[in-house]
Amino acid sequence: MNFIIWLVVGGIIGWLASMLMKTDGQQGIILNVVVGIVGAMLGGWLISPLVGVGTINQDSFSMPALVVSFIGAVILLAIVNLFRRGSVR
Repeated sequence: MNFIIWLVVGGIIGWLASMLMKTDGQQGIILNVVVGIVGAMLGGWLISPLVGVGTINQDSFSMPALVVSFIGAVILLAIVNLFRRGSVR
């Protein structure tokens, strides 16, 4: 059951990040889930040690963990856009 919740929350985080970065039209549901989960890993690696909060990948479904995962997904999309288009947005 945790796996399904992890996929759903990862998909929602990826979708919200893609809406913020204006890449939603280029992504489907599967890519939103991937962006949410990989973004949470990136946020856990970069942001979690600074603020002391886990991510959704660490079975922490609190509001700070969702925010850290969301910021990680936005950072991931910014990096992808930088390599794909040559600009962050």
